[in-house]
Amino acid sequence: MQDTPDSSLLHSLESVSFPTLGHFLENGFADHRLRAMVPNVKVIGRAVTLKLLSPDAIPVNRALSQLKPGDVLVIDMSGNHTHAPVGAVTACAALNAGAKAVIVDGVVTDLIELRSMRLPIFARGTSLLTTKKRDTMSSQFNEPVVCGAVVVRPGDIVLADDNGVLFTQAPALAAVIDLALASDHAEPSILARLNAKAPLHEVLQCFISSSIHAANDQH
Repeated sequence: MQDTPDSSLLHSLESVSFPTLGHFLENGFADHRLRAMVPNVKVIGRAVTLKLLSPDAIPVNRALSQLKPGDVLVIDMSGNHTHAPVGAVTACAALNAGAKAVIVDGVVTDLIELRSMRLPIFARGTSLLTTKKRDTMSSQFNEPVVCGAVVVRPGDIVLADDNGVLFTQAPALAAVIDLALASDHAEPSILARLNAKAPLHEVLQCFISSSIHAANDQH
């Protein structure tokens, strides 16, 4: 398992705007086609991974039975974007296990029911076609997977909201969190100056500090 955030970093992650992290990090951002099926969510959790090599529902049920509070189930569909492995029943099971979210590199179903449950679900879209109860024994649980073109390892930190999904580790976040929080703190003043019609060349930064250069170079 990878490092998990300490209480201080966790508190900071709850406060920071996730897109601000994109100013300072470059790696770990999932493909933009992986998006929130349930709107107005913010997720901080740890990855539990499942790779489905066939459209088999039984391995999903096994994975659900092993979830713990704070987990995010990350499902690698091996390129299958037609069969939905998650719907109302699987989402309800994940919710009652204490999961923070489910992320599927593929499609899901029962969209109305998913939205009524309010468990954050991320996927590429929806489908009427679902996985079948076959028990082919061909899945891989809690091994590295690929989700949204990012390699995800068990225990990785998962950050996700309506803008997208980030898979990363605690040290990478700790290295940039103060810069991100400072950027968030400065943003209201910048917006106010722009709305007050201040000259753009005075408001928008044309040069950046050496600390930001260093953070961008490292990540």
